[in-house]
Amino acid sequence: MLQYVIISVTPYLQNCTLLWCDKTKEGMVVDPGGDVARILSAVQKQGVTLKGILLTHGHLDHVGGSVELAKQLEIPIIGPHKADKFWLDALFEQSRAFGFPPHEPFLPQRWLIAGDTINFGEITLEVRHCPGHTPGHIVFFNAESRLVLVGDVLFKGSVGRTDFPQGNHKTLISSIKSQLWTLGDAVTFIPGHGENSTIGEERRTNPFVDEHLL
Repeated sequence: MLQYVIISVTPYLQNCTLLWCDKTKEGMVVDPGGDVARILSAVQKQGVTLKGILLTHGHLDHVGGSVELAKQLEIPIIGPHKADKFWLDALFEQSRAFGFPPHEPFLPQRWLIAGDTINFGEITLEVRHCPGHTPGHIVFFNAESRLVLVGDVLFKGSVGRTDFPQGNHKTLISSIKSQLWTLGDAVTFIPGHGENSTIGEERRTNPFVDEHLL
């Protein structure tokens, strides 16, 4: 079964998530935005062998620790969708804008597209493309555990911002309805910031997604 621990990183309190297979102890870390020592401490505490780094999108608070972590553990960076390449190319500018130390641009070892799968241990994650917050935003879904990591697409009681370059609110809402609602009400999601919730709870109560338009 899939296990996870959420590690709050950066001044933006970003939810970096350590995922692992409880049988093999192989795992992945999703969106290591910073505070690499804290992430490594969690990996060691759980006895996980990291196989890679997964990125939902290219914003600095989600990717800032990726290169350091990849170098230390000699593991690949995987994702997001190539449409977010311009965000990774602009990490110097993001650093200045968000008040972070300078971060150099980088490229992942593998871009992801809708329908791709990620495997570690006995776990399979399905990749879904959910543009709107950024054009290359993706989410990772594990059907067996009814768990999806949604980055900054959806939050408990809210949705992702769309006022950044190439953000689009209409596209974001369409992504939520077509890619997240369809997973089923019983699915729990881990957002990029804040508390977990369920698809059903947000579908029924989230004021930023118009249910009558479904």
